[in-house]
Amino acid sequence: MTRLMIAFFLSGFGALLCQIIWQRMLGVFAGSDTVSAALVVGAFLAGLGLGSILGAKWADRLSPRAALTGFALCEAGVALCALLSKFFLYDFIAMGLSESVTSAPAIFALCFAGLVVPTTLMGASLPFLARAVATSLETVAERIGTLYGLNTFGAGLGALLGGWFIVGNLGYVGALALAAGLDLVAAGLALTLLGATPRTAPAAAKAESAKGGDPFGGLPLWCVLVFLSGYVIVALEIVWVRVLGQFGQYHAYLFPTVLGIFLLADGLGMALAARMVRRMDDPRPAFFLTQGGGFALGALLLGVLWWAIGENPLRDWMGVDFDRFGPREIAASTFIIFLVVAPPSFIIGMTFPFVQRAVQQDLASVGARVGWVQLANILGNAAGSILTGLVTFHYLGTAGTLRLLAMLSLLLLLFWLFQSRAARRPVLALAGATALILVATPGNAAFWTRMHGITNPTLTAWGEDRSGVVLYRERATLPGREDGRFFIMGHGQGFVPFLDTHILLGMLGPLLHPEPRRILAIGVGSGGTPYGATVSPRTEEIRAIELVAPVLEALEDIARERPDGAVASMLADPRVTLEYGDGRRALTRGEGLYDVIEADAIRPQSSHSGLLYSAEFLQQVRARLAPGGLYVQWAPTWRVIDTFAASFPHAILLTPVQVMIGSDRPIRFDHAALLELLRSPEVIAHARRGNPRATDLTKLVGGPVTVWDENTPRAEPPLTDMFPRDEFFLNHVHLDSWRPRDAER
Repeated sequence: MTRLMIAFFLSGFGALLCQIIWQRMLGVFAGSDTVSAALVVGAFLAGLGLGSILGAKWADRLSPRAALTGFALCEAGVALCALLSKFFLYDFIAMGLSESVTSAPAIFALCFAGLVVPTTLMGASLPFLARAVATSLETVAERIGTLYGLNTFGAGLGALLGGWFIVGNLGYVGALALAAGLDLVAAGLALTLLGATPRTAPAAAKAESAKGGDPFGGLPLWCVLVFLSGYVIVALEIVWVRVLGQFGQYHAYLFPTVLGIFLLADGLGMALAARMVRRMDDPRPAFFLTQGGGFALGALLLGVLWWAIGENPLRDWMGVDFDRFGPREIAASTFIIFLVVAPPSFIIGMTFPFVQRAVQQDLASVGARVGWVQLANILGNAAGSILTGLVTFHYLGTAGTLRLLAMLSLLLLLFWLFQSRAARRPVLALAGATALILVATPGNAAFWTRMHGITNPTLTAWGEDRSGVVLYRERATLPGREDGRFFIMGHGQGFVPFLDTHILLGMLGPLLHPEPRRILAIGVGSGGTPYGATVSPRTEEIRAIELVAPVLEALEDIARERPDGAVASMLADPRVTLEYGDGRRALTRGEGLYDVIEADAIRPQSSHSGLLYSAEFLQQVRARLAPGGLYVQWAPTWRVIDTFAASFPHAILLTPVQVMIGSDRPIRFDHAALLELLRSPEVIAHARRGNPRATDLTKLVGGPVTVWDENTPRAEPPLTDMFPRDEFFLNHVHLDSWRPRDAER
């Protein structure tokens, strides 16, 4: 049993590593927006569900020895898929088919095709292992609960160590190789136990069947309950990610932290409950109490965080006005994530062994019952993930989603109250607490206003949908003058009036290109970069793409409230078109070429920022530039500079703000002439329409200039899709490896 425990622990560790990396690879193909992410998650869970069905049908036809062999073969198959996945998922699907596949059904079908083999093997492994260890009806729930708890605990460590150390130091390909090695070790450990595993399957428990069925309710009923439980659990996890993500500013380490803490606590809860089930006469009260109690505690802790963020010390230390990427801030946010996520996850994790105690009534059908319950849980997880991410966030918002989950939890508790008189007082108290959560949860506006530390603004524009959360806060300065900051997913993403730096990023391409007719801007933010791009009268079209849709709605609200302001001026320009979408996907799936492509300033510490700084992305940019076209990008680190220079035969670095300009042709550049142009009355007037306090833009680019041509030696690009080093900034903090310049200042 010890070797199987180690094997299933390693299996969970490797599976989470693979899941994180496969979702990233397919995200390059499907896009980084929430709709595309949901398609990838749906494809992953569909494969797990298929594996559960097959495992449920096959496991009980096998002897324990054959089932153990099946588990080992599943692990070996996952290892092989991990080793081959970069070539298939990234090289073939993500990079090879990105231009030809555009519809959502086709994207889902390809993601499913890419993941179906390894995820089916993962889904089948638990029914096989359950069949192999089921030797006594008295101990089967305990054994399965212990094994699955260890598997979940391993998955949690895989998420934490993978996100914090492994991927940042080995890259995605190296991490996949490690995951494959762990799966092979798991397979090898299982094979060492074949000699001691029975060759014959246990007979059916006829005596139990004669009693009239399952004493705690039939398998279909428990599948329904587990489906609802799985929905609530994963939906609550997604709420945690949204709220704690905005609190922690969505750096690359945040999602693995939330997921890892959730799984670790979940696994520990399973392990504890597995020791309790053998002594239970009736596991049903324990299931409903832990399910309902876990949600109630989770909602309560979120409410405490919501209140605390508006009070000191959190308001003045971890508020949205401050960058929270330093070691002290990340340590504090990680500790708070632990306090919010771990206790309810531990309680909710206890439900799995209780369910196994309720449904495992026949040794001859152990594998099938494990498989069907697992399928119900996966379907609930899938529904919770997809419906929350795509539907309830979009139409109900975060607060409305919490109320919906409270309603579902209350229905589960009321169902048990009507079914049994056992443990009525605790269940009644828990139902009352859940009902209080249902009515006391604030509305979305109040929820997000306090989460952003707003006390007395003169104007607030905000929005939330499936793609994210946006809030604009304007403070009173001088009468009639706007002075506010734009927040996107917890980040300060610019100011209104626009920052000089953002205006300059938009200006440089049109000013340097002789005929800047068509311009593409990747990222909108507060609007400063697209506004800067309107500087040239020769420009006919400016297309700007924003990943978070409420940004565009908030800008329209600001323009209505401030019709003479900078945002209204930008939106009133008929050449400007703002679109919701994924900028990288727009490069590969659009039509026509651009004279200028420019990127809004994107913090390299942000999650998924590596997809817009990688060598592969820059090659896609080159492919969409017209001959002699210019690409303009902020260069916050030396790795960005080296990658940019390695990707364009002709490149220029302007300082001190650090802006890179690249082209496939020699760039006609005269530094003195550029500085003189920036001092011209027309350009100064344009800058002051965007920011009345703008004075001298030359100070941003008046420093030394570095020029690369086709003969300049280059190093290999340090930033790639498979190794976004700057995104994993805590793993690369040695001297001279991290020299960011804050474009917000």
